Amino acid sequence: MKKPRSFWKELPLLIGIALILALLIKTFLVQAFSIPSDSMQNTLQRGDRVLVDKLTPWFGSEPERGEVVVFHDPGGWLEDTATPEPNAVQKFLSFIGLMPSAEEKDLIKRVIAVGGDTVECKKNGPVTVNGKALDDKSFIFAGNSACDDEPFGPIHVPEGRIWVMGDHRQNSLDSRYHQELPGQGTVSTDEVVGRAVVVAWPVNRWATLPVPKTFDQPGLDAAAAAAVPGTLGVTGALPLVFWRRRRLTRGHTAG
Repeated sequence: MKKPRSFWKELPLLIGIALILALLIKTFLVQAFSIPSDSMQNTLQRGDRVLVDKLTPWFGSEPERGEVVVFHDPGGWLEDTATPEPNAVQKFLSFIGLMPSAEEKDLIKRVIAVGGDTVECKKNGPVTVNGKALDDKSFIFAGNSACDDEPFGPIHVPEGRIWVMGDHRQNSLDSRYHQELPGQGTVSTDEVVGRAVVVAWPVNRWATLPVPKTFDQPGLDAAAAAAVPGTLGVTGALPLVFWRRRRLTRGHTAG
């Protein structure tokens, strides 16, 4: 009769399998990111750990208005400063997805407008998307105005790009402050890592990150369709109908 293998002989194999699974999860499913600044207060605090959904982009899903997303620096958004060399433990945690890589230059902001939208904010006025005012009081930092002292627009967001802003409008170097760059403040959806769906750490701050109701207000999408000129509106009709059906049939998720 074959003797069973001892636990200690099987342990390296189990560890190897666990590491492979962790790497696959990090690459294709979900990854943890640490919040490095106050630009998303009070939704996110400095030091929070969020879990980012990396799966849905593989199936062609693109960012939607109101989502909190992590994206790579499009170029020129972050200062080119040297980062401290991580120790062995930090490198290991980064490898399995429990910490972001020290080499990665990522940001986290809220999507305000998507491709085809027209976004604008006049001084002391609300942010408008396709002429519809956003009620942002439920998520921007208390005491902030909609666009603080940095009015902008109207800006037409090109297809395949997004306009992003931090919830702490007075403390966020977001799309408003990078309009001189090639993307004119917009971010390519190719740079988006994924949607932040939950605050996982610290435990006492555990929370989901839902889309605020103002981004689902009636007429927001209709206004975008009306703004599409002639032939472009015809060629975009079928994708728009499909997108609406998908948005209406999916329930509001926790992130």
